[in-house]
Amino acid sequence: MFIIKRILIALILIVSIVLITAYFMPREYAVTKEITINRPADSVFNYIRYFKNQNEFSVWSKIDPKMKLTYRGTDGTVGAISAWESDVKDVGVGEQEVTKIIEGKRIDFALRFKKPMEDTAGAFMSTETVSGNQTKVKWVISGCDTLSNKYYASNDENG
Repeated sequence: MFIIKRILIALILIVSIVLITAYFMPREYAVTKEITINRPADSVFNYIRYFKNQNEFSVWSKIDPKMKLTYRGTDGTVGAISAWESDVKDVGVGEQEVTKIIEGKRIDFALRFKKPMEDTAGAFMSTETVSGNQTKVKWVISGCDTLSNKYYASNDENG
């Protein structure tokens, strides 16, 4: 009985430490990716503004090239929506909507994830001339982490 009591107390302490640590971890996150493309900025911007072109370099398209994609609204304009549906857990189900366009400079998106868990995030893509025919493209996604997201992320086998 004494050993069982000690094991139970140890388990409670371990779980408590994990939960307390997760609670104090930063709640906001941002992931930034950049690439330099050997094309003029206006040409690059006019290419990336369309969802159908973004599928050529989308991380999710590479993970599941067979995912189902649907589009609503006028592609490349505010209000356009690209929705995806995949059986692959890392891709899941969700949609992104163009919320703002600063012509030739930046496109803002609202991301709505539905599966494997519901969440929202903001994202943007921007272009900046590095030199005459070189353009830096920046992609940023940011949002807030919940305690459950931290738990699932810490237990994700892909890290």
